[in-house]
Amino acid sequence: MVVPASYVLLLREAPGGTGTEVLLQLRQNTGYMDGHWAAAAAGHVERGETAEDAARREALEEIAVADLDLAFATAMQRTAHDLPIDERIDFFFTARAWSGEPRIVEPAKCADLRWFPLAALPSPVVPHEAVVLEGLRRGDLPGLTHYGF
Repeated sequence: MVVPASYVLLLREAPGGTGTEVLLQLRQNTGYMDGHWAAAAAGHVERGETAEDAARREALEEIAVADLDLAFATAMQRTAHDLPIDERIDFFFTARAWSGEPRIVEPAKCADLRWFPLAALPSPVVPHEAVVLEGLRRGDLPGLTHYGF
């Protein structure tokens, strides 16, 4: 079974024009990569929902922002070799414009929400998301990426 998910990476220019920043959340009590920094909003695409609709829904549910000006960044095919998990397809979007002030809506699942320079990410970052963030930082993120192969 292939499990689709959408990720939203909010980007902004750092104060003082020192580069691009990304908004990341610190995961807690989710059962997956707790204690890791991750996209500010992400989640599974529900039946009958487009990847873009899922991204907008997750951003509203997790960080209270709407009217996202989404830009497709990459699709990632992901596996974990011999581990008993489903195969994954992840849709990553960036947004540089939205309405509302990002805030933690689900404090039981999110310990912190903070802006970081793309050139100086915190540690640890969810590994497959780090691949995407590094591609964004370098400016050479391909339309299709892979992880775990």
